[in-house]
Amino acid sequence: MNLLRSILSSTIFILLLVGCIENDPVYEYFPGDKIAFSYAVDGEYAIDYLVGSKIQFKNNSVAEGECIWDFGDGSEKVRESEPIHKYEVAGTYDVVLEIVGEGKLKKKILISDIFPTVSIEPIEGGVCEVDKTTIELSVYLPNPEALEVEYTWMFPQGTMDQDGNEVLEYKGENPGLLKFKNIGSQKIVLKTKLGGRSLEEGVLNVPVAYNKPAKTLYYAVKGGNLMALKLITDLPEGMNNNPFDLGIKSGQHPMNLVFNDSCLYIFDPGKQFTYISDEDGVLGDGSISAVAYDGSKVETVLTNTNAAFDDPFYGFIEGDNLYFSDRNKGITRVNKTSRNMALDRNDSRFGYFVQNERLLYYNAGYQYGAMNACMTKLSDGTWWWSKTYNGLGIFRFKESDILPSTISIGEAGKPYPVLANGFFIKSFVVDEVRKMVYYAIRDKGVYKATLSDFTDPTKITASNPGTLIQALISDSEGASGEYVDICQMALDPDDGSVYFGYRKDPASTVVSGLKRYNPTTNEIESVIDNVEIYGVAINHTKAKLF
Repeated sequence: MNLLRSILSSTIFILLLVGCIENDPVYEYFPGDKIAFSYAVDGEYAIDYLVGSKIQFKNNSVAEGECIWDFGDGSEKVRESEPIHKYEVAGTYDVVLEIVGEGKLKKKILISDIFPTVSIEPIEGGVCEVDKTTIELSVYLPNPEALEVEYTWMFPQGTMDQDGNEVLEYKGENPGLLKFKNIGSQKIVLKTKLGGRSLEEGVLNVPVAYNKPAKTLYYAVKGGNLMALKLITDLPEGMNNNPFDLGIKSGQHPMNLVFNDSCLYIFDPGKQFTYISDEDGVLGDGSISAVAYDGSKVETVLTNTNAAFDDPFYGFIEGDNLYFSDRNKGITRVNKTSRNMALDRNDSRFGYFVQNERLLYYNAGYQYGAMNACMTKLSDGTWWWSKTYNGLGIFRFKESDILPSTISIGEAGKPYPVLANGFFIKSFVVDEVRKMVYYAIRDKGVYKATLSDFTDPTKITASNPGTLIQALISDSEGASGEYVDICQMALDPDDGSVYFGYRKDPASTVVSGLKRYNPTTNEIESVIDNVEIYGVAINHTKAKLF
């Protein structure tokens, strides 16, 4: 028994000794490691491979022999085992390690340029309010070679320093506390020289809110971004109301914008919105997107990669229902909360809410292929649906008027007479409070009529299109029946204002821009000039910012 205890004690002692020995790890090299190397930034900026950074290259090869390094930037080859190299120009380079007599290995390395990053220190309350909130800027600039830095700040008109003086330019790293006398996106530009070399400009857009709640109008710029503008009618003297840049592309042809439940919905038929032969049904490129009210989030509601004529052109939202019209067939209804849907007419979710052939107007007011334009639904449940080809005018119906199946020829007893019969009306709005209708007639201009006159076919006729507010000739983007024209109007029911985007015809003397019909003066005013706009929409919830 004592012998057994002695053996066990000796065994445990030996195991403890073995456990205390620090053995070097044994590396297993594979054939691919015959020639190998690694690299890392040496110094403060260990994560970034920047112009001017010291990069330590290390030979990890199993093969032995003289090392020859080619860094791929035209510099002389280096005969060292672990050289340090700096790149003077940003780009992607091929680094080659040659072990004389053994072979070569090539790897790519990406060298980034140095640029300044501009940011704002946290603001109390999170909102920068016009002529009130002060901000402080900060800049981060990697400087691996500790070179001399020159900063020049460029500020927009109305930027004030802490002493109340306007400052448009400041040389130095810290311009101090600043505030703004104008509303909207305030673009700050930082020009930087590092060791005498001009770097990419740092740009910061500061959203400056109004000092009291106001509605927000959104508009889609042709070839540009979605923009937002505070609707302010009592702007203090000396203060400018500039738009906010949401930093989100408008799309190809954003014909309609609809604001609903804190989201801006964009209806875009895509690049190809005019007639095209699409026998295989594969040329669709339209979409519906949902953008958060402040531009912080963009979601895809629906995309179409099937038939081009199924692309979404115009939209309307009521409750949870989102309606969109295609080119010339009908209107589809889906749930507005749905996301990432792929339009497929074989899917029951995308069955038509109404088709041309399911209203008694078919071949008795409009014909096959009648082109769709704007639509809306009045408080009494009546839909107004504009057509611009193969039957021009505004066609009305209630959901109970939609037939259960398609017909070939319209029957007697059409739901209602055609309104503005024979007129190309791409957009209109109905002010039910003031009993007025506003509409744009192609090649003529913007008109108005009382609701009672407009709904009386004997009052609005070819010889009497209504009361002309202003003659406006829009651009001719598109073809016959497809002209984009003034593609959307937005009504502010509180004051009766009507907003729309105007893209001028080259021969027109009226400049393009965001327009407003002022019901007090009975005139159309320019809100923003020299910008081409498609869809417009209003968020009627008042806020200082969005």
